[in-house]
Amino acid sequence: MKIGLSTYSLSKAIKAGEMDVIEAIQWIADNGGKHVEIVPSPFTVTGDDKLVSAIVKKAKDTGLDISSYTIGGNLVCASEEDFKKEVERLKKEVDTAHALGVKLMRHDVAYRTIEESTLENLEKDLPALAKGCREIADYAKKFGITTSVENHGRHIQGSERVQRLLRAVGRDNYKTTVDIGNFLCVDENPVCAVKNNIKYASMVHLKDFYYRPASENPGEGWFPSSGGNYLRGAIFGHGDIDVRAALKIICESGYNGYLSLEFEGMEDCKLGSRLGMANATRILEELKK
Repeated sequence: MKIGLSTYSLSKAIKAGEMDVIEAIQWIADNGGKHVEIVPSPFTVTGDDKLVSAIVKKAKDTGLDISSYTIGGNLVCASEEDFKKEVERLKKEVDTAHALGVKLMRHDVAYRTIEESTLENLEKDLPALAKGCREIADYAKKFGITTSVENHGRHIQGSERVQRLLRAVGRDNYKTTVDIGNFLCVDENPVCAVKNNIKYASMVHLKDFYYRPASENPGEGWFPSSGGNYLRGAIFGHGDIDVRAALKIICESGYNGYLSLEFEGMEDCKLGSRLGMANATRILEELKK
């Protein structure tokens, strides 16, 4: 397994003009990362052939793998026309993934508010979601690319909902990016959820959160889980998720792919990313003893 960083972790520094994505790749290599996951925010990749080439060259020069191309998407659409446009847009993103040379691509599938993320809406939405994801996966297969759904966006975030979508899509190159932290956003025990879904994983995101119950509103900087509890991004290994237990399950599962850190805490993003990668590396080495 190779530990690396999502460029999303450095998005605050990129947005502030402290670095661009090429400099971010160098920073990741300089700070112990073994791969870079490209997340086009706050920069744009698709349609910028010059940037794509520069990313590929920089990754090669620094010795980093480009592990995955990770993008947004929402197949919960107001009309059939909008649905078709979104599917076609995501297929163009597959072209970008191919140009980057990656074999993994995560695209978001559905976003609904907490109030809208009901089982009733899931039953209604699932056929269209599966149809769109199937078409994108089939398009990606000719490039040898595996597409995936992350447990993200409230509506398809719990481990069982992810599995329902995977079964409905029914493609061997459609899997899941398992984010060990995001399960907590829908009040699911992260360790149990990782155990449920790791066998379906094409990619793993390492993330940590601080947690407070609904009765203890900690104020600014926190956001609500689906059940009304409070979460705040943490440096990996500093928060309230049992990340050691989650990593132990990942190790014992036989998963041998990329581990990509996503830092979204209040601390300086470079500090949080550096410490998070170091903690993940240290814990993984200890578990292997």
